Amino acid sequence: MLVAAALLAGLAGGSVGGSLADSDGILELETRTAPPLAAENGSIAAVADELLPSTVQIVAEWGRNGGASGSGFVLDRSGHVITNSHVVAQAARGGSIRVIDARGDRLTATIVGRSPTYDIAVLKVDGMRKPRPAAIGASRQMSVGETVVAIGSPLGLGSTVTSGIISALDRPVTAGDEDSSSYINAVQTDAAINPGNSGGPLVNLRGQVVGVNSAIATAGGLGGRGGSIGVGFAIPIEQVQVTADQILRTGQARYPVIGANVSVGGDAFGAPIEEVPEGSPAARAGLRPGDLVTSVDGVRVTDGIGLIVAIRSHQPGETVVLSVRRDEASLEVRVELDAKVG
Repeated sequence: MLVAAALLAGLAGGSVGGSLADSDGILELETRTAPPLAAENGSIAAVADELLPSTVQIVAEWGRNGGASGSGFVLDRSGHVITNSHVVAQAARGGSIRVIDARGDRLTATIVGRSPTYDIAVLKVDGMRKPRPAAIGASRQMSVGETVVAIGSPLGLGSTVTSGIISALDRPVTAGDEDSSSYINAVQTDAAINPGNSGGPLVNLRGQVVGVNSAIATAGGLGGRGGSIGVGFAIPIEQVQVTADQILRTGQARYPVIGANVSVGGDAFGAPIEEVPEGSPAARAGLRPGDLVTSVDGVRVTDGIGLIVAIRSHQPGETVVLSVRRDEASLEVRVELDAKVG
């Protein structure tokens, strides 16, 4: 589901290596980064054969009639699984979560941690036999037009494989609802993604995960209900790795903010600043209500969502340079990013 929201919050970017470890070196997780398939591979069947054993169906239940289904993939040999936060959000408040693996085994899962802001959750699955981690790739190494494969359980149909191309990179979109929105600097694909695909892997032809399928556009517009019309969005795997690392270390994720509220409507010329709370990083940097942010570190932004996802490519504590139009003047403002949990 895609909707608009009216707040300013960014997410951490960056990348993580083939193993995740906490600050004391205690947490060592066996993940995979080496591509399992040759560079010249053009077979979608080979990709499916490689990834299906690492992809799971997720069934979340709560209350008498509440339930949701989604997809996920195995992160490491310890039985951690990546999915979307929105798949398990309601079950986190007192429900249950089951994972159905490639063998058809129904296993109990618990939430290690989740980030509604990132729309990422990490689950721990009990009793998974010989977990097979999916290989991790890099969305930044992909080009528009390259073939990708989406794997998951659309409409509850487990182990479903669809294919298409990358339609766009760095596409600013908003996923979620009015109570919990996730701003995504997304990988756009025309591979068929439907309800139930959420949390499943988007994979390159070398058999590496390059994104986590999270949202679709429908004929009813952004946020409408329905099936695929060839416009789907995945969270870049680099973002997912950082979020998973933070959750596995501390049980929660952090994201950077400038501390100002921005209108997400915009006017195609920039992101209008609406409010600058006293004591915020934006206030310390000299931003004012009415300022129009036109770029972040030289990357053009055309509206509030574009500003949010541009901030997401950074980490808390970093300093970004905002190009600002104020009345008839143009200026540059340096803002040190603060951190929030979510």
